Amino acid sequence: MATEFLSSPLLPVPHGFATRAGGVSDGPYASLNLGFSVGDARERVLENHRRLAAAAGASLGALCRVSQVHGDRVLEARGGEGTDGLRPVEGEADALWTEAPGTWVAVGTADCVPVLLVDPDGRRVAAVHSGWRGTDADISARAVEALVAKGARPERLLAAVGPSIQRCCYEVSDELAQRFSGRFGAEVVESVGASVRLDLTRAVRMTLLRAGLKPAHVDVLPACTACEPVRFFSHRRDAGRTGRHLNYVVHRF
Repeated sequence: MATEFLSSPLLPVPHGFATRAGGVSDGPYASLNLGFSVGDARERVLENHRRLAAAAGASLGALCRVSQVHGDRVLEARGGEGTDGLRPVEGEADALWTEAPGTWVAVGTADCVPVLLVDPDGRRVAAVHSGWRGTDADISARAVEALVAKGARPERLLAAVGPSIQRCCYEVSDELAQRFSGRFGAEVVESVGASVRLDLTRAVRMTLLRAGLKPAHVDVLPACTACEPVRFFSHRRDAGRTGRHLNYVVHRF
C-alpha cells in the first residue's frame, strides 16, 4: 500500500499529515508508525521514516523534530544533515520553525492537534503539536509569536490544522471542560447525556485567530483520528498501544 498523506490547498509549500498507510510496521503499529518510543522495532520505524522522506520528496537528514513535552516552548531548526540519515531531536519543545531552505520540520501525534504554519513573505515554516495542555498554554500562539519576532505579519500567515481527536470522541472531565469554556467560550464544549466533550480543534483555531491570523487563512481538516482506525493511530481509542503520525512542512518556496 502506498504512503498516503492529507494536505491543505491553502499551504504553498510541500507538506503533509501522515496517515498510517504505506509502512512496514505490524500489529498495533501497522503500518506507517513514525514513533520511536511506543514499543515498535527501531529498524522498522527507521524504514518508515525513509518512506516518509521519499514520499515528501525531501532528504531524511534534513528532517528536524523535537522531544515533545506538552508545553509552550518553540525552537528554531537551523538545518544541516544528520550523521546517520536521521538527525537527533532538536531539544524539548512542542513547536519547531525554520527558515533554512530544504529543511523540513515535523511533530508527532496520535490524537493531539497538529498545526502547520507558513510565512509566505519571510519564507519560514513551522510545525506545532497541541494537545490539551499545549492548547491551554497557547502553544500555537507562541509559534506565531516566534515567526512575528523574525518579521512575519500575523495577518499574512497561513495555517493548516490537521487530523486529531474530534469532539465526537473526546470525552473529558467536568473540570477540564470548565477550564476550556472559561478560556475559549462555551462553544468548545458539548454535553451529551452524562458526558462532556471537548472540541480541541476549535480551541486551537481560536488561538490562531487571537494571535492575528485571518479566518480565511486557517484551514481545518475535520478528520477524527479516533473514529477512523483504518486511517489513523489513536492513543485514546487504542488505550496507548498504538503508533504515531508525523505532520510535516518543507521549506521549499
